[in-house]
Amino acid sequence: MAIISAFKSTTLSCCLYVFICSLFFIPAPTCAEQQNYLTAIHVGNFSGNDLTGWKEKEFVNQTSYLLTKQDDRTVLHAEADASASGLFKEVAIDLTTHPYINWQWKVDKGHPPLAERTKNGDDYAARVYIVVKGGLAFWKTKAINYVWSSTEKKGAIWPNAFAGKNAMLMAIRSADDAKGVWYQEKRNVYEDLKNIFGAEIKKIDAVAIMTDSDNSKGSVSASYGDITFTAD
Repeated sequence: MAIISAFKSTTLSCCLYVFICSLFFIPAPTCAEQQNYLTAIHVGNFSGNDLTGWKEKEFVNQTSYLLTKQDDRTVLHAEADASASGLFKEVAIDLTTHPYINWQWKVDKGHPPLAERTKNGDDYAARVYIVVKGGLAFWKTKAINYVWSSTEKKGAIWPNAFAGKNAMLMAIRSADDAKGVWYQEKRNVYEDLKNIFGAEIKKIDAVAIMTDSDNSKGSVSASYGDITFTAD
């Protein structure tokens, strides 16, 4: 299985890419989900103290992920110390009805400036992944990594140093953004996939998050709020 894809050392990158590509059967939407056409689809209900459906994958040591109270609400707090593990959730989202991903995040302790387009600099205090599986043609699996960059400017897009153009990164936040401050994000995933990969992709298969520092051997921490998909 490969949801948090090939973003690490050469050996690890192979394992990660297999991990992101070998997604197994995704159940059909329930009646309730079908009736949820115009309402939010809650992928990460962290404020409800709920991690149902989220699974962890460890690559190098283990990033700590804990549901914790911050400012009178429950969030998912992550701490990485020369580690790289992530959480993923297999979920089929119809982008023709719910194209927008919404989430909140903050970085308390970030990376120093890293050469993020290189293998040695492939670490981020916070990432949110969108995954489109390639089925049996696993090499066709695609991913967008929305990242909190330590070096790149907001809006920059570049291929992952290990996975190439099938796993593209987009800087949503940068070193210019304040630490310890919550930011609300909203992205049109349908349009991002179309602009980045040049294809009309109508469905995604998984969402993942990761806070990592295994390449730089540093220590970082971040927190994630709820993740939802909406019609507008």
